[in-house]
Amino acid sequence: MTRTYSLAYLSSHRCTPAEAIGVAAKTGYSFVGLRLWPNAAGAPQQHLLGQPAALRETLAAQADTGVGVFDLEIIRIGEQFDPHTWDALYDAGAALKAKAILVAGDDTNEARLTDHYARLCEVMKPFGMTADLEFMPWTAVKDANAALRIVQGAGSPANAGILVDALHVGRSTTTLEDIRALPRELLHYAQICDAQAGLNFTTEQMVHTARCERLLPGDGTIDVQGLFDALPADLPVSVEVVNFGREANTSVLNWAAECLAKSRPFVER
Repeated sequence: MTRTYSLAYLSSHRCTPAEAIGVAAKTGYSFVGLRLWPNAAGAPQQHLLGQPAALRETLAAQADTGVGVFDLEIIRIGEQFDPHTWDALYDAGAALKAKAILVAGDDTNEARLTDHYARLCEVMKPFGMTADLEFMPWTAVKDANAALRIVQGAGSPANAGILVDALHVGRSTTTLEDIRALPRELLHYAQICDAQAGLNFTTEQMVHTARCERLLPGDGTIDVQGLFDALPADLPVSVEVVNFGREANTSVLNWAAECLAKSRPFVER
């Protein structure tokens, strides 16, 4: 089955939003993912919020190419949480017709995190996007079971979602049975990459791999094939491969094309 592919932010982090859309159009992707809000204060991002000219340029690129915006990054739910902090992100998502916002959970008080997630879903409801909670082993949502517990504890809102990233499956206690047990209605897309699998990495090592040194599918030891066999066959795929060393020797265009070419054999069947 052919898939819908999105060029993730980390695969095109050298691009502005409009440039990423152009690269996606030239290399076979139907969508892009954009990081319009950094994952930490001062961390890398694509600048569009509060910049009307950048938004107009991005909308024009969409109109010219037909490439859509799939997901936006990132909302982090900490101990202190006000969902209206991200009002500008919701507005941009609505303008770009984005489908999802990626959410990370950092609050180790699971009851409070669950309440805040439910509130986020409520606030996002008018904007037409899902709130996709990504489990990551160094966060408070460490595996697929934790993500499911939080979403169900929040009442499984209609715009709730769980994001499955191959890297975090390979480095958490998540099993393929856990993936198969995720309700289909909570799955909106999945992220593909590879790395060395295992449970003995430090937080610093896991974060470094995630943000700087992922591998192309097939170049590591994560069971990428098993994962995508366990996921729904029609699930859109976000190709998320960042590798600063490899990228230094190739153009963004060639990197995006190689990432897609290496991903296809694992998800098309």
